[in-house]
Amino acid sequence: MKIHAFHLLNDRSGSPKVLRALCQAWLRQGHEVHLAVGDVGEGFLSNVPGVILHPYRYKFHHHIFLRLWAYAVSQLFLLMQLGRIKREDIVYVNTLLPFAGALMGRLKGAQVVYHIHETSQRPRALKWFLLKFVSWCADHVVVVSQHVADSLPCLTVPVVVLPNAINEDFVKQAGPCQFKSILPGNVLMVCSLKSYKGVDQFLALALALPQYHFRLVANASLVEIGRYFGLHSIPQNLEIWPTQSNVHPHYAWADVVLNLSLLDQWVETFGLTALEAMAYGRPVLVPPLGGIAELVQHGNQGFHVDARNLPEVQQRLQNLLEDPTLYRRMAQSARRRVEAFRETAFEAGIASLLASITFLNAEENSRKWKPHSNPCI
Repeated sequence: MKIHAFHLLNDRSGSPKVLRALCQAWLRQGHEVHLAVGDVGEGFLSNVPGVILHPYRYKFHHHIFLRLWAYAVSQLFLLMQLGRIKREDIVYVNTLLPFAGALMGRLKGAQVVYHIHETSQRPRALKWFLLKFVSWCADHVVVVSQHVADSLPCLTVPVVVLPNAINEDFVKQAGPCQFKSILPGNVLMVCSLKSYKGVDQFLALALALPQYHFRLVANASLVEIGRYFGLHSIPQNLEIWPTQSNVHPHYAWADVVLNLSLLDQWVETFGLTALEAMAYGRPVLVPPLGGIAELVQHGNQGFHVDARNLPEVQQRLQNLLEDPTLYRRMAQSARRRVEAFRETAFEAGIASLLASITFLNAEENSRKWKPHSNPCI
């Protein structure tokens, strides 16, 4: 079959990484894959072999009003690609943002699948608007965790919980890395350069624990890093790295990997960096709520900690780094946990969804366009 995938911003964050894996899986299954992406810069969706690329105009702006204007214009440009979609095709909308792709699929009578990674869009009016399009246009919804499913209680279409998978090449490269017997105290965090990701808390930990080595790998340029930390005093035991195309050396360097997202500002819906860390056999500290808490079992692969309680985070971190027996048990458990999130299970779930779409009865497949009833949104 022919699959039309839609995405907005091509960067090195989790959602385009998942879509790249999906495109590769669809190609292996023999499907024809078309990808419409609004920013074809250097990201995970750049140069995917075998995928037919359809770029449309979009540029990210830091200023909120410029960003919203560019976003609205981008969706108008996307609608110009309406003619290439046929009724028998599948439209796959990655994240809530490219709503014009969903509208195109509905207008053409194609099956529309939304893959929702998170529902924290701002401003709130934008979130309401985007969820309206899900209720109007979606035939199927895929979510990355039960936490996301619970945030969409009023949808009247089938919702499938399908956790993200870790790339097989990543697992193979991480596999030879041995468990550590001597812990120099290397602490890593990989995240966007946003305050709600706990960047300031990570800095505070480095200041409070000078005996350990801290490294922040931020999804940001050197200019953005300089702007963010311009007024901060950076301790000698903290390294700050810009966006990295290859994160393997950083996970191999680390003893413990942190996610310090602030629960009152941001709830992680999955946590791919935690999964990558566990592939290296690295225990993790993660928030106690959200999809990431479903991924990491408290007391097994690491600990659930509230980053707003820094003394607790500090104590848990010291427990791991100063108790070799506890560390090794959690490191081994982390490696075992990764097996539940391999690509084979992920691809089987997607293949099952596409098969169910293929065998829809002719009456539903030929329906005329009309919004789904969803009074709760």
